[in-house]
Amino acid sequence: MLSEAERLHAVEQLLEAERTRTPVVQLSKTFPHIEIEDSYWIQSEVTRRKIEGGRKLIGHKIGLTSKAMQQSSQIDEPDYGHLLDDMMIADGAKVRHADYCVPRVEPELAFVLGKPLKGPGVGLLDVLRATEYVVPAIEIIDARVQNPRKIFDTVADNGAAAGIILGGRPVKPMDIDLRWVGAIFYRNSEIEETGLAAGVLGNPALGIAWLANKVAPFGTVLEPGHIMLSGSFTRPVWADKGDTLHADFGPLGGVAVQFV
Repeated sequence: MLSEAERLHAVEQLLEAERTRTPVVQLSKTFPHIEIEDSYWIQSEVTRRKIEGGRKLIGHKIGLTSKAMQQSSQIDEPDYGHLLDDMMIADGAKVRHADYCVPRVEPELAFVLGKPLKGPGVGLLDVLRATEYVVPAIEIIDARVQNPRKIFDTVADNGAAAGIILGGRPVKPMDIDLRWVGAIFYRNSEIEETGLAAGVLGNPALGIAWLANKVAPFGTVLEPGHIMLSGSFTRPVWADKGDTLHADFGPLGGVAVQFV
């Protein structure tokens, strides 16, 4: 467990890394005795300072939802991060590659809540009833901490959350079997990845249920209007300057972003 001074030092390091677009040495190397509770504390404090500085909380993201990713990270459950208003990017927009350290992108389903979700005890049907609609999304993930990273580094770094692009056609979750939603992910017209949403815990709505129950002990409620990124069902794709990334969700439409 870290001391308060060590936690605060880690917070300053991450804020500076984001300001300068220069990843810092892994926290797990700087503080070999770091624990997952430290990482979530650091993440929360970084987020608190950003909100204090004028940013607005608009939702959460869930990561490490596939068994393969959990095994590679040596954990047995997903992780989560916070989404802030300055992360929102318009569908098809051009974004500056220089605004990120080492950006990658992932296709996901975003859940937009119409009713609050308060754990514990939230299940699949609770999520479906509380969700106003789901919509195709691309998440930009970034590493403010050097690679290779451990789970402690990723969690402290807000689950690597850096950008959100929503597009396609919103649908009510009761009108579609979410498990069979698929995506073909292109980089510059070349297929890079394909996947089914069933790869996210068997059903991406279960990721939202996990999150509601996970944050319940802290008194956190998932609020109406908030966006919940349910986790990628493909591997992340590197984004280089000049790349156009496009996710085709079939009948749900597509979503795209270009790095310039």
